[in-house]
Amino acid sequence: MKNKNNYHINITQSAIKKTKKILLNKNLNLRIYITGGGCNGFKYNFKIDKKIHKHDTIVKNSGISFVIDPISIQYINGGTIDYLENFTGSIFSIKNPNAKKTCSCGESFSS
Repeated sequence: MKNKNNYHINITQSAIKKTKKILLNKNLNLRIYITGGGCNGFKYNFKIDKKIHKHDTIVKNSGISFVIDPISIQYINGGTIDYLENFTGSIFSIKNPNAKKTCSCGESFSS
């Protein structure tokens, strides 16, 4: 989904469904951000957040706001946010076309 800053983020139905369940229609957002760390240098992070900062990118889909800070959006532009459940657990994940290298768990990458 494109937003006013011309960044493009795809969000799967699984991620939308789980996010709706977590937020329970409250005035909250799912913040996606990148930090240093992990096996490959950068790590994906997700948190529930009430705040939207002036320069955040807001991706709205199915009544949910996914909020991404200006530095993180550069790393995940063109990516897909997904939610996966399997026998080892459940996790939000990002399929990132900009990542040059990822770890086997999918939680970190290098660019």
